[in-house]
Amino acid sequence: MKGALAAMERSDYQTANSIFRNLIDSGQPLPEEMPYYFSETLFHLGQFDNSQNFVNKYLELTGFNGQNYEYAVRLKEKLKEPLAQIIACELCDRRGYRYAPCPLCDGNKQVEQACAYCKANGVVGCSRCGASGMLKKLNIFNIVEFFECERCTGKGRLSCSSCGGSGKEVSACKNCEGSGKTASADLCSHAEHTHPDPTKK
Repeated sequence: MKGALAAMERSDYQTANSIFRNLIDSGQPLPEEMPYYFSETLFHLGQFDNSQNFVNKYLELTGFNGQNYEYAVRLKEKLKEPLAQIIACELCDRRGYRYAPCPLCDGNKQVEQACAYCKANGVVGCSRCGASGMLKKLNIFNIVEFFECERCTGKGRLSCSSCGGSGKEVSACKNCEGSGKTASADLCSHAEHTHPDPTKK
């Protein structure tokens, strides 16, 4: 952990972040004060939700006895404003990461796919006549007579009721759960993107 603390001393929080994550991934027992230092690093990197998780974990593990207890309490206080901004922002998720158009539905909230009911054929067999187009009945003389199926007009097939005969069906995108957006890897500034006007110099 000394390397991470040295990186924090020179405000190199990216390096500190990498070292802390390597420590966590190593599976080795972590130093008691490590969660606090990691939360401080994450705060400086703008990862406020994650910072809150680690400072809470630090206080849970060490209580009033932690060497950095007072600093942890101050950090929790500093986190209140940026966390409130995240909650109020409609441009990012609850962790503070900017929304981007869903890559699967391209932001349209829905996806078009082959109809599962008719297997993209657009037609299904008529259930009344067993797809034969004909119905058989016994007349009063107990003789079998055949009649054209009224439901499918003798074709034995019907337009698929699920897709209306198109062979395709539209459903809510499962990747984004119909929202049209997914969180990106970019932290949100809580401001709309602005594009410079090319006509102005």
